[in-house]
Amino acid sequence: MVSIKSDREIELMRDAGKILAEVHNEISNFIKPGISTYDIDRFAEKAVKKLGGNCSFYHLYDFPGNFCISVNDEVIHGIPSRDKILKDGDIVKVDGGVEYKGYQSDAARTHIVGKVSDDIKNLVERTREAFFKALEVVVSGNHVNDIGKTIEEYIEPYGYGIVEDYVGHGIGTKVHESPEIPNYACTSRGILLKKNMTLAIEPMINLGSYEVYTDTDEWTVRTIDGLPSAHYENTVVITDNGPEILSLV
Repeated sequence: MVSIKSDREIELMRDAGKILAEVHNEISNFIKPGISTYDIDRFAEKAVKKLGGNCSFYHLYDFPGNFCISVNDEVIHGIPSRDKILKDGDIVKVDGGVEYKGYQSDAARTHIVGKVSDDIKNLVERTREAFFKALEVVVSGNHVNDIGKTIEEYIEPYGYGIVEDYVGHGIGTKVHESPEIPNYACTSRGILLKKNMTLAIEPMINLGSYEVYTDTDEWTVRTIDGLPSAHYENTVVITDNGPEILSLV
């Protein structure tokens, strides 16, 4: 069942989103060659707590970290590790959530480490742009499938693979709520979008094939062909004036 939030609930989610947005901004300045993904996770945890929030992903479904940190061909759900050291030319996806007074925010960013090829740079930029293209149709009266259809129509001409095994979602008192929000066109129109729905929209785009698999750690999702993947996500609320991004400042 899809929940319609009250104005008070949205205000609390706005607070949670503001904390997460500020943490992501701090992370962007922290990331550099030579640090580990564990270093990023510890930095993020301290930043969240300093701002008065809690890390939503900590032990969510028994995940062994505070943020999911995925490098290069790792799409999502990368486990922070002291042994995974960033180097020049990597891209690193940092996906996290913040709980504040019982309400959630969820957002992901893909960071470029040092210098990367134009192909990878374009992948990262176009994945982010896919989110903002989708945002244009996140209005009352449209349907969930309009989101995925818009992402697919933007991404398809570039020949990238759109991850199908993992999708966006509703969000509120829980990190994952109904509805599911695919990043590709479906045969069904999906539910009707309404004012005060809160959604986590998150294109996951691969440089090569759309196919992915789960690594032996039972968490990390990788591209089937070993090519890089990019991820961009924000928490959004539908208002009378269109969509408002809650996790971006």
